Amino acid sequence: MSTQRVFVARLAGCPVFDPSGDRLGRVRDVVVVYRSSGSPRVIGLVIEIPGRRHVFLSIGRVTSISHGQVITTGLINVRRFQPRAGEVRVMAEMIGRRVRFVDGSGTAVIEDIAVEPNRLGEWSVGQLFLRKPKTSASPFAKGATTFAMWNEVREQVKPGEAQSAEHLAQSFADLKPADLANTLLDLPEARLIEVAEELSDDRLADALEEMPEEDQVRILERLGDERAANILDSMDPDDAADVLAELPKERLEELLELMEPDEADDVRELLKYGADTAGGLMTTEPIIMPADATIAEALALIRRHELHPALAASVFVTLPPYETPTGRFLGAVHFQRMLRYPPHERIGAILDDTLEPLLTTAPTAEVARRLASYDLVSMPVVDRAHRLVGVVTVDDVLDHLLPDDWRSQEADDARVTAPQSTGTITLPPGSVR
Repeated sequence: MSTQRVFVARLAGCPVFDPSGDRLGRVRDVVVVYRSSGSPRVIGLVIEIPGRRHVFLSIGRVTSISHGQVITTGLINVRRFQPRAGEVRVMAEMIGRRVRFVDGSGTAVIEDIAVEPNRLGEWSVGQLFLRKPKTSASPFAKGATTFAMWNEVREQVKPGEAQSAEHLAQSFADLKPADLANTLLDLPEARLIEVAEELSDDRLADALEEMPEEDQVRILERLGDERAANILDSMDPDDAADVLAELPKERLEELLELMEPDEADDVRELLKYGADTAGGLMTTEPIIMPADATIAEALALIRRHELHPALAASVFVTLPPYETPTGRFLGAVHFQRMLRYPPHERIGAILDDTLEPLLTTAPTAEVARRLASYDLVSMPVVDRAHRLVGVVTVDDVLDHLLPDDWRSQEADDARVTAPQSTGTITLPPGSVR
């Protein structure tokens, strides 16, 4: 086995391969147990395998940790990881803890932890990467960093004191919303809320949109009314409406009152429709423009980085007003069609007026059928006065049609592209970690 020192924050996200070179998953955390003397002992890794399932990989099954990858014997117990008594996850629970130096020189916060093997191959916590308190009042100042061995510090956590989750939240910065959602749900409840409080409103809203609605409700309820309302403001109106629909009517109204008026109005409008109709599935924030706008202006709106890809596929043209509910719906201009014409061309000249919009009362089956028939990723939704009130996107339709627990199903993980070797990752029944 490689004998190099490995810092856990760098190890997280590294691919895990079996001996034949097939990728089994990615490292998400390191599991340790404390000892009466000496530094905590590493007992294994938390691995994310296809289907976004987090499982335990015993350190004894690891043959190499080097060059940004982990090699195993190919044997992994695929039961979902659940920490046992005495087990501590480095990323989820130790990063961000406060320590004091044994020599009395002050305190610091753990930003990273190195693990390393001894001559017998037993892995344990070694060096700590620490940040000392800042010495300047400037909001941009940071404390000095230093290294220390485990025996040179003592953890300093008072009973009932929340540990800093700032650094753990920062370590999730590169995760896609779906992966962030999955990672958050695998944290202990108290730690989940601590990290959620450190995330920005937009970042947390993106993650919540990828969670089952019961988990969305549970987290929002723990964040307090003001923060919950801010998160709902940052969510897409259709997703916010889905969450609020799970709450008692009194609680729903309380949160709507705390939301920004414009955002709350959009959500109230969506709550009028049945969950299995086009009105219940749609978002009220498509790109809407007048017919005399130019292609250059339309492309500038599509380029907005915060815009969902499905919403960026088309621009919808209406009579004024240009916010939902709009004036009469005139048609759509698809992104690819705009690329075939000069920037100064008016979008009204290349309008697709053959696209029949959906009524708000259209059932989900009809929505799915229309999207499939015309090979579209979004469809306009109008009321009986032919005013544009929203757009249904293909991802919302799929989310509605798939089983409620589809996020936890064994599905292919888009981030793991190498083939999974068959028969190599399941241990015999009754096998231990």
